[in-house]
Amino acid sequence: MVVTGATGGIGRPVAEAFAATGAKVMAVGRDHAKLESLVAGLDGEGHIAVVADLADLETHDRLVDRALDELGGLYVLTNLAAVLRRRDNIDDVTEEDWDNQHDLNLKAAFFLCRSAGRAMVEAGQGGRIVTFTSQSWWTGGFGGAVVYSASKGGVVSMTRGLARAYGPHRITVNSVSPGQAHSNMLMTDLDPEVYEAMKAATPLGYVAEPEEIAGTVVFLASRHAGYITGATINVSGGFLMY
Repeated sequence: MVVTGATGGIGRPVAEAFAATGAKVMAVGRDHAKLESLVAGLDGEGHIAVVADLADLETHDRLVDRALDELGGLYVLTNLAAVLRRRDNIDDVTEEDWDNQHDLNLKAAFFLCRSAGRAMVEAGQGGRIVTFTSQSWWTGGFGGAVVYSASKGGVVSMTRGLARAYGPHRITVNSVSPGQAHSNMLMTDLDPEVYEAMKAATPLGYVAEPEEIAGTVVFLASRHAGYITGATINVSGGFLMY
């Protein structure tokens, strides 16, 4: 299976959780040293570290080909790769901010899912694609994250469309929507007052650890979730309820 954004705050425990099930993991990210450290610490054998900038669409088919060759197949793609640029207000948002976030969070997500989906269709064994959105797809975001939120809203719609396209091939496509989880992405440039307000608004009363998100991803990749597709799974401690 392939896990992108594998060295991120949530990506790392997702890769670790998959490895703990006995799966071979292709960990994809931008930092070679962090990837090598991650792979070295995973349970089991046969894991692969791949450095790639997924905003470069030409990397996608090569990445899928490597998974087919070196992992022996591709049944699961979990795409966590994303970027967040917070601004104090919408007037501070630049065109570069927009392009940077949409190019990776939405555009690259679509084309990578399509590359993986094609390989799964050709293999004829079904498959699992798990995308990542955010509570902000519903709320519009906090702390100057309106552009990020827009890209993540696109991920939800994209996921539903891909689920319809790949359903006849027994390929499920679902999205995980975390609420607050301790990670660099959440905490970077976040106003402490906003952080406390989000925590207070969460019925469980605390910010999740990334490991608490990973189990949902493993479930969606398993046979137990075989009749779930096109869903957005809310993992927000009750911050959102839908």
